[in-house]
Amino acid sequence: MRVAVVHEWLASHAGSEKVVEQILQIYPDADLFSLVDFLSPDQRYFIGNRSVQTSFIQRLPWAKRIFRQYLPLMPLAVEQFDLSAYDVVISSNHAVAKGVLTAPHQLHISYVHTPIRYAWDLQHQYLRQAGLERGIKGGITRLILHYLRLWDTASAHRVDKFVANSQFIAKRIWRAYRRPAQVIYPPVDMSRFDWQQPREEFYLTVSRFVPYKRVDLTVQAFNQLGLPLVVIGDGSDWRRIKAMAGPTIRLLGQQPDAVVTDHMQRCKGFIFPAEEDFGITPVEAQAAGAPVIAFGRGGVAETVIHGKTGVLFSEQTVDSLVQAIKSFEMGMYELNRDTLRQQAEQFSIHCFQNQLRNCIEQTYTAFLQGDPLE
Repeated sequence: MRVAVVHEWLASHAGSEKVVEQILQIYPDADLFSLVDFLSPDQRYFIGNRSVQTSFIQRLPWAKRIFRQYLPLMPLAVEQFDLSAYDVVISSNHAVAKGVLTAPHQLHISYVHTPIRYAWDLQHQYLRQAGLERGIKGGITRLILHYLRLWDTASAHRVDKFVANSQFIAKRIWRAYRRPAQVIYPPVDMSRFDWQQPREEFYLTVSRFVPYKRVDLTVQAFNQLGLPLVVIGDGSDWRRIKAMAGPTIRLLGQQPDAVVTDHMQRCKGFIFPAEEDFGITPVEAQAAGAPVIAFGRGGVAETVIHGKTGVLFSEQTVDSLVQAIKSFEMGMYELNRDTLRQQAEQFSIHCFQNQLRNCIEQTYTAFLQGDPLE
């Protein structure tokens, strides 16, 4: 098979890029397409230091700094990729990658991290957090999101088979496109973690500082409890979070993987208050032997077993998180490190590669034979 992999943007090595990394491990001869490529030389290892075919957005003014603001142009940009030389196209989609144009003899499989969330069920939350609920800018933004929804729905018909990163996202795919999706969980590098390290008396959270991640909720809860908390991450909410952090909270900013790994292996518990599509850090925490205290909605409800590998709280509020931490502190749950590690093993790189390879090869065989793909 001649394989093309299409991703939205290459600017970091985060969750969706780790999926791309493993797809390229499965198909090392695949060509890679991305709307923009701003990886630094020391970040290019995960794509095998290969060249990337980019779109016209790469050359637009200030694209490196503000490429996300060119979102209205991205549907047009992704449609300009010429993929006619390939038998199989694999799109890694959380915005527009699934909208590539393919021919009837080409198989298009889309691995969906999420349907474009700020155009669908999170539109009102996005507008509220961006201060765009009213006014001319708000009206223009609503019009753009309306256009994106129309395009997003239409482009779903270009995909032959959907793969979702969780049951939660499979339901979102059905809600948005009325298409079923096979679930293959993202890969976690289990080899990074030693789950048998002695635990210390601090809690840990690792997150980008953006509103929907709810780092503020964690900080407020630990201010109230007076317990030690280490926060790793950075983002647009940094100043606000720093201003509210009390004396028991240490903000370390962005840190390399080695520092994150070390803290996960030593922390008493890992805090995760966001509603995420999958949430790779709670799985990494379990791989490191750290119990997870998390908001029990989204992908984390599929990766953390309440009472066995963590504590799930039911409301995204300070009070609900405080009660969950108190119950954990009181020893109401016996959370065994071997059980934590066994749970995390289900999401290993080996499992991901086997499942995705089998999915693609079986789907391609059925496609060539003219059998139904869903």
